[in-house]
Amino acid sequence: MSEDDRIAVVGLSCRVPGADDAPTLWRNLLSGVDSVRRSPAGEGAPGGPDWVPAFGRLDDLDGFDADLFGYAAEAAALLDPQHRLFLEVAWHALEDAAIDPDRDPAQIGVFAGCGPNRYLHHHLLGNPALAPAAGTLAEDWDDALTGSGCDYLPTRTAFALGLSGPAVAVQTACSTSLVAVCQAGQSLLDYRCDVAIAGGAAVVSTRQAGYRLRPGGLLATDGMCRPYDAAATGQVFGNGAGAVVLKRLADARADGDHVYAVLAGWAVNNDGADRPGFTVPGVSGQAAVLAEALASVGWDAADVGYLEGHGTGTPVGDAIEVDALARVRRGARAPLLLGSVKGNLGNLDAAAGVISLIKAVYAVRSGQVPGTAHFTAAHGDVDLAAAGAEVDAESRPWAGQRRAGVSSFGLGGTNAHVLVEPAPAPDAPDRDGASGPVVLGLSAGSPAGLRDLARRLAVRLAEGDLAVADVAHTLAVGRRRLAYRDAVRCADAGEAVTRLSALAAGEPVDGDEAVRAWRAGADLPVPLGRRVPLPGYPFRRTRHWIEARR
Repeated sequence: MSEDDRIAVVGLSCRVPGADDAPTLWRNLLSGVDSVRRSPAGEGAPGGPDWVPAFGRLDDLDGFDADLFGYAAEAAALLDPQHRLFLEVAWHALEDAAIDPDRDPAQIGVFAGCGPNRYLHHHLLGNPALAPAAGTLAEDWDDALTGSGCDYLPTRTAFALGLSGPAVAVQTACSTSLVAVCQAGQSLLDYRCDVAIAGGAAVVSTRQAGYRLRPGGLLATDGMCRPYDAAATGQVFGNGAGAVVLKRLADARADGDHVYAVLAGWAVNNDGADRPGFTVPGVSGQAAVLAEALASVGWDAADVGYLEGHGTGTPVGDAIEVDALARVRRGARAPLLLGSVKGNLGNLDAAAGVISLIKAVYAVRSGQVPGTAHFTAAHGDVDLAAAGAEVDAESRPWAGQRRAGVSSFGLGGTNAHVLVEPAPAPDAPDRDGASGPVVLGLSAGSPAGLRDLARRLAVRLAEGDLAVADVAHTLAVGRRRLAYRDAVRCADAGEAVTRLSALAAGEPVDGDEAVRAWRAGADLPVPLGRRVPLPGYPFRRTRHWIEARR
């Protein structure tokens, strides 16, 4: 299988319960942190014996950097929070990939989806306070419609970020964002675009307080999501968003990109009618999608050492998933580690699949497999032995070949499965002719943002694992040119930390002619180096929110 048949993950970003970025999420997962909050949210929590005060909350859900994305305050307040979240994670994912769409000639596509717009229904429609702004959807129909519709999530992203590739909405319930990844990968292989952003966003609840139990429902009676576990009683939901940036592997290597991992193959199908009901998953369909993905790259089931499962904590759904896995792995001798990020975060609906993928990418890259929160022993209907699988509550080193599978199954039967393998060893950086100090050029939308960016970069450089030439190269090719600029000239990481810390403190920092030219609006020369992940833009979120009608 050549590099032309594989897809590189060159950037990623997320906002999930307990983490505003992917590195924080990964640290939380390795530490076994459960980010679902289990206390009443305070205002408006209904209470009562059937009320469960548990939810995967997002801090600052009502905040948005409207100025950065070009929205007036009134328009931002009408915008679906799912759209706001995805704009932010898409921006950060492109930064993580060191791609500036304003100067990169590549055609960049967007494949993404979100859940139903609960903000529209619970906060906007019928709210008399909106009459002057939105005319109850009569006087300002276009803003209300495009600000609320799931169809407009990817096209809004393309417009806001200046992307000219395909912008395609994907809607398959909980499998939405992983199906989007598969669509993006295929578009790249078909040369419909050169770079693709794929992912999803979900605001399952704007109140973020909890849920009311229904007899025979799918929600956990104790507020705990326990994938595959004997004590599992159902799922817990949460809000979140995530995105990955994909390129053909050969192009990524030629461009000197930082490659997190490689998508070797994937498959998407539907359960069809071979299941008891529309909302009940099908064993044969899930088994088929796993088998199809393996066949697409010529792997045997035993080649996969870790599976990031769908694992919602519903006993019936988890049992069906493991039954399907057993059919595919029948006769496989190699052990399989099985886990699910939903134990830590809850089910993030349309964003769930891409968050599972981000977890698997980090696992493949690092050689560590996080434990599955709340697991003690398998549920009686979940036959792990038949699948040759085991679930561990504790994080562990990954011994053996590091190949992973990621499953995401949508309500309604659309299944997706993606296979992940390690990135090839990077080529040695081309530093011929590179000598002397470099200029680190920063820009932001406000003076406070510029100081914050300098502080973040100083903290990152203090970790000591980045070459300043690579940092300078990344800043030169992979960051937007915004209104407020500053720069420092430095010869090594230690000097960079000192000068950036001074910038962060608001102290004047001397600069040579190149630094002064950058401050005045000129471009900097691009130094030799390669692209490396750096801290993302510090969004200046202010509150843009219409209160729910009572």
